[in-house]
Amino acid sequence: MRIIAERTIREYYEKNPQSKIALEDWVATVKKAQWHCFADIKSTFNSVDYIGNQHYVFNIKGNDYRMVVVIKFVPQFVLIRFIGTHKEYDRIDCSTI
Repeated sequence: MRIIAERTIREYYEKNPQSKIALEDWVATVKKAQWHCFADIKSTFNSVDYIGNQHYVFNIKGNDYRMVVVIKFVPQFVLIRFIGTHKEYDRIDCSTI
């Protein structure tokens, strides 16, 4: 999979260094993946949730952080829409990001 806006991830872990290792691991795993459906994602990341409209939520670092992404299976890309703490995630409306 190709990650769109990977810079967003780097900028986040530069401001939140405790998230760096977990986010770098997530990036490495996603870049190697070839997902074609939700089941493929689920087999890679058991804690992922589909929230509708091609949006998925990943728990990062034992659910300390959450990342919302859009996944397009046919062109094989992942677009980063949000990264934040669980508390910050609770304040957003995932359907509008």
